[in-house]
Amino acid sequence: MIETMHLEKSFGSVKAVADVSLTIRDGEVFGLVGTNGAGKSTFLRLLAGVLRQDAGQILVDREKIWDNPEKKADIFFVPNDFYFFPNATPEEMGKYFAPLYPRFDVARYETLLRGFHLDKLRRIREFSRGMRRQVAILLGLCSGTKYLLLDETFDGLDPLMRQTVRSLIAKDMEDRGLTPVLSSHNLREIEDLCDHIGILHEGGILLSEDLEDLRKRMQKVQCVFSSEEEKKTILEGIRVVCETRRGRLSTLILEADRESVEAKFRAADMIFFEILPLTLEEIFVSKTEGAGYDVRKLILDSQ
Repeated sequence: MIETMHLEKSFGSVKAVADVSLTIRDGEVFGLVGTNGAGKSTFLRLLAGVLRQDAGQILVDREKIWDNPEKKADIFFVPNDFYFFPNATPEEMGKYFAPLYPRFDVARYETLLRGFHLDKLRRIREFSRGMRRQVAILLGLCSGTKYLLLDETFDGLDPLMRQTVRSLIAKDMEDRGLTPVLSSHNLREIEDLCDHIGILHEGGILLSEDLEDLRKRMQKVQCVFSSEEEKKTILEGIRVVCETRRGRLSTLILEADRESVEAKFRAADMIFFEILPLTLEEIFVSKTEGAGYDVRKLILDSQ
């Protein structure tokens, strides 16, 4: 289990991570999403022990990660800009990492390189961006670590490679108890993979919650109210997270359980209503807009 408590990190006058407390449980897929510049990459570097926090604590299985080589061997971090040595080949990068990670599976690494059609003797700098990303992910998967941190997990991968990497992550979770922490701007892929979601904004944590629990307590409703008075009566006591209107059709995201929302709308004199599935993208937009990150408003205000 990874725990952070009141974590903070600044670069000069810029606070990249501000008072972040969350828990990443073993055996679950933790998805980290956030607005641009929210501090996701910095947060992952702190978890990996690449950066030292200014304040707060990071515990990996109840041990501090900073200046702890033994515990760092339980974590492999794949940043979006993974560094390869100049003129290095995939084989040479494997030989570099093998002594650092006691459970590094050299045979599996070579098998996967062949399966991905990556020449182990070719210089990595000659590879395409997507191929370099594949090598980095394979190094992480074959390291044998308990935790795998992937920043912008599927960036640069084509659809087939994305599906293959997802399958390999799932297999390692089942076979050896891998706990992946995935950061991505592709919310649909995060939604399909993750059990738990953390949303960062301006260095702080907006929420950290099981995705299933989040869906249970937030509802998306499309409806046409018979009157404004009826609308006020129905929504009394329910927190409206987000509301959009097109003509008379309202789309609401409400913070309440499905049963109570459905009971209120059914008891009212509604012209039409329907409770629809709520996507992670809609949750993300509603939460970040609630924190003042409303890009659409910025565009309108600038016109």
